[in-house]
Amino acid sequence: MKAGRLGEWKRKDKIMMFEHKTEEQAREEILSMVEEYYRIFHQKKKTYQEGDRIPYASRIYDEKEMQNLIDSALEFWLTSGRYTEQFEKELAEYIGVKYCSLVNSGSSANLIAFMALTSPLLNERRVCRGDEIITVAAGFPTTVTPYLQYGAVPVFLDLTIPQYNIDVSQLEKALSEKTKAVMIAHTLGNPFDLKTVKAFCETHQLWLIEDNCDALGSEYCMDGVWKKTGSIGDIGTSSFYPPHHMTMGEGGAVYTDNPLLHKIIRSMRDWGRDCMCPSGQDNLCGHRFDKQYGELPLGYDHKYVYSHFGYNLKATDMQAAVGCAQLKKLPDFVTRRRENFKRLKEQLSGLEDKLVLPEACPNSNPSWFGFLITCKEGVDKNQVVSYLEEHGVQTRMLFSGNLTKQPCFDEMRQTGEGYRIADTLVRTDDIMENSFWVGVYPGMTDEMIDTMAKLIKKSL
Repeated sequence: MKAGRLGEWKRKDKIMMFEHKTEEQAREEILSMVEEYYRIFHQKKKTYQEGDRIPYASRIYDEKEMQNLIDSALEFWLTSGRYTEQFEKELAEYIGVKYCSLVNSGSSANLIAFMALTSPLLNERRVCRGDEIITVAAGFPTTVTPYLQYGAVPVFLDLTIPQYNIDVSQLEKALSEKTKAVMIAHTLGNPFDLKTVKAFCETHQLWLIEDNCDALGSEYCMDGVWKKTGSIGDIGTSSFYPPHHMTMGEGGAVYTDNPLLHKIIRSMRDWGRDCMCPSGQDNLCGHRFDKQYGELPLGYDHKYVYSHFGYNLKATDMQAAVGCAQLKKLPDFVTRRRENFKRLKEQLSGLEDKLVLPEACPNSNPSWFGFLITCKEGVDKNQVVSYLEEHGVQTRMLFSGNLTKQPCFDEMRQTGEGYRIADTLVRTDDIMENSFWVGVYPGMTDEMIDTMAKLIKKSL
């Protein structure tokens, strides 16, 4: 048979697979094939062998994520749709808040969370250029970048060791007549002192944004009630980049209990428009053409009225489809992270003369993102890290170390403008010089944890 006729026959054969099926039957068959594809080509059966590389993080998934992804692709809606609505509803329920907005990254989530505070709708509580935001210098830069770019001023506080969270004793020193908000992250899943920070914010009428990107599933006891981190402040944010607690490849979320903040977040995420209609829907309010806004003519199309300077930061429905499957696994992910952290800490007990081991914040139950270690005097962190990397253990620093010493701060350091340090950053510098962390992600086996502990001991 000639190649051309063979190709034509194969194409006809493929068409006949679905010719007498309904669309739903065809979809079910495709998804069944995806499950088989996963089993043959993706399902990992290899067990850990000593000498294998131990990454600090990795995606954990099965056929459900792949089936959801293909299911969404078959609809070819592409932008936010039914999976997005499902994900936002289910994540809000998991966190314990009323409103959730899916965005395209954790950095975008932080951007929207901060920018929401600049809305004119907040009247005297809005953040204006020159206002101050209390934060920490040891963290990920995109917690701070949004207010620097807007023209607000970060006020940096030190951290505590071994909790590696904001030193609340410096809060009053950081306060000024220009202070409008506190925006800080829960470090590697370990909640900061939410009781003290929340009380400080309430006393001084400050907004509180919880950067929850490294702490999804962490819990904190407030007044005898256990709550998920991200639900205690005015706004919480998450990231779904592959190393995080769950993933959709790229993606993030912004959540709140405040209906006005939710309205602003949705507006700024969706181009800044005033209309709240979802993509592909028109005139749900019934007043699309009969109102007057700003100095626009009466009846100007509400879908093209912009109440904020916004962005298009929506995620795709295919990302949300993956996220819906991941959310179902999240409780088990969190449990395994806690187990891995506990096992590693037990294995390293007895090394306190050489290493500072991490401790959970009082009244908290962390969903650990990593295991942070500080080398004491006489132990060279660089030598320890080099040894671990050479023997297959992936390590990470505590992100920026001291953000004010990064190259992006060169101009501001020279002029002394654009930021403020409330007191000292002594422990932040100590962390920059002497701290590193290793992973505890849910794909780690007991053998991997034990190997890491053994190598850490040998490195000293």
